[in-house]
This record gives sequence, structure tokens and C-alpha cells, in this order.
Amino acid sequence: METALTKLVGVRHPIVQTGMGWVAGPRLISASANAGALGILASATMTVEELREAVREVKSRTDAPFGVNLRADAGDARDRVRIIIDEGVKVASFALAPSRELIAELKDAGVVVIPSVGARRHAEKVASWGADAVIVQGGEGGGHTGEVATTVLLPQVVDAVEIPVVAAGGFFDGRGLVAALAYGAAGIAMGTRFLLTSDSTVPDAVKAKYLAATVKDVTVTRAVDGLPHRMLRTDLVSSLEGASRTRSFTQALRRAAGFRKLSGLTWPAMLRDGLAMKHGKNLSWSQVLLAANTPMLLRASMVEGRTDLGVMASGQVAGVIDDLPSCAELVERVMADAERVLQELAAASG
Repeated sequence: METALTKLVGVRHPIVQTGMGWVAGPRLISASANAGALGILASATMTVEELREAVREVKSRTDAPFGVNLRADAGDARDRVRIIIDEGVKVASFALAPSRELIAELKDAGVVVIPSVGARRHAEKVASWGADAVIVQGGEGGGHTGEVATTVLLPQVVDAVEIPVVAAGGFFDGRGLVAALAYGAAGIAMGTRFLLTSDSTVPDAVKAKYLAATVKDVTVTRAVDGLPHRMLRTDLVSSLEGASRTRSFTQALRRAAGFRKLSGLTWPAMLRDGLAMKHGKNLSWSQVLLAANTPMLLRASMVEGRTDLGVMASGQVAGVIDDLPSCAELVERVMADAERVLQELAAASG
């Protein structure tokens, strides 16, 4: 199935596997890429040197195009951009809008720039700055998310920009792909669905929690970092929501120190990232510090398997997923379902 997305990045199918911290590592990215989708490597939870090693590992596992996701507001963003350029990575993906200068630097090097956005005005801004495409995530999506549903946000963005639009938030099968195409999207992006594959390195006990979840077990909370964050509701999430401000601040400080040691960042570098996060948002300094919870709490679940100590970012689709196919099986199934739906629609209208 050829769309503006497949032509832009050179993949076989209009499907993107999103960059999920601690989840989207070399094994998942290479499996997604070999299946014909666009795999996106998550770099925010890696050091700069770990990112270079991860990119090279992906390249050793696949010849297919893939991307790297990074935070545009990180203090070392330009170092990470340099790795993307030096290593010949096809796509640069951003969780926050990159600057006009950063987009130009990447495009001059032949890198395709695809920011993720959650509002029409953000899509319009990055499009005017030269972004090649956008991933638009509706409120159903996992992790940091907005309030507008994909079915409302997607057509708004498609009508507002002339670059390819990839739909994210609430997708898990071929029917969703056809629906996104009908809205004018060039493909779909899936996170939770790729997390729940046999190629994902997430511990089995954690995957079991996702598979057991119902749609009502996926909630949005501000207790982790002060921003709306969609995740599975657990006893830990409930306890964070009920914790006093003093207790939350103390826990956040301890976890911030742990993430600093793990990431190799200095306190000044973390402070710069905190200032960038606070910019333009109505966050207290306590909430900025709480943002340090996210990497450590996600790592506890996604790497260490401690569902009692960690949080599990999740799209609402976790409530309707009940199996763990390989990436190849998943992509083949999505495309086969999409073709079947298109044929049935054509027959019904004929």
C-alpha cells in the first residue's frame, strides 16, 4: 500500500512504531523495520554514547529505514542530532516541536523530520518551519497526551497542513488504518500495540498486566509529573495521587538523583532541561522536579518488571488487545485486515 508516508521515508507499509522510552530499543526497532514499518528508536532515556551504540546495533540488524526520537529541548539535543546525521539515520522524530534551525540542519543533511504534535496550531507551526510530516496524537494515546480525541483532531490537522499527516492514538488494527486513510492521513502510528509484541523486551509480567487491563483500567493522571499522562491505573498511581506535596517532593528529589546517576547528566544539565520543560507551561518548580519521576518510574516497570514500583504508560487500546504477535505478524495482520476492509467497502458501494 503506497501512501505519502511510504514514499517519504521508503518503508513498505504506512505504519509507524513510536519511540517509547525504555521500550523502543534496537530489538523492537529492527523487528518493526524488517516487518516493513517505520521503527522509531527512543533516545531520551539513553546517554549520547548509548544512542550511538543503539543506532549502530539497529543498523547491524536491518537495512530498512528507521528513525530516532529525541527531545528538542534537551541540553544535548544537538549532540544527538549530530549522531543522527553522522550515522545516516533516515528519520528524526521529536516529542516536542524542534526549532526552525534544527529542522533546517537535519533537512540539509537529508534527514526526514517528523515531529509529534497534539494540536492543530503546533502542526501548522512546524509545517511552516519545514517539517516533512507530522505525527498527530489524539487523547487516546499513551504517555503525555491531550484532551482532544483523534477523530476530532486528525481531520483538523489534515485540513490545516499540506504535508503528510500520520494518525496516532487509538490504533491497533487494519480497520483503524482504513479509517485514518479516510480522514486523509498518510498512515498510522502505534505504541502500545508494538509494546505488546513478542519482539518487545518489556518483561512478561508487565505485558500480562497490560493484557489483563480493560478500557476502564487506563487513566489520565497529573500525579507523576504535573502533566496529563495516560497510563494503567495501579495501586502506585493511586498512592501518588493521594500523596501530600511534601512527600511527593521528597520522592521526586530522590528519583531525580537516581536518574541523574543513570543518565550521566549533571545537575546543571537537568536544571536546564527543567527550565525548558517549565517554559510556556503553568508548572510549579515542584511539578518540574516531579517530572524526574517519569524516567525512573517507567524504567522500574519496563526494564526491571517492578509493576509495584513503576508506572506503565498506555494507550486506551490496551483494553482491547489480548495477544502478543511478533512485529512481522502484527504488520502483516494489519495490512491484510486493511485490504479486506477496503475490498468489502468497494463491493458494498458497487
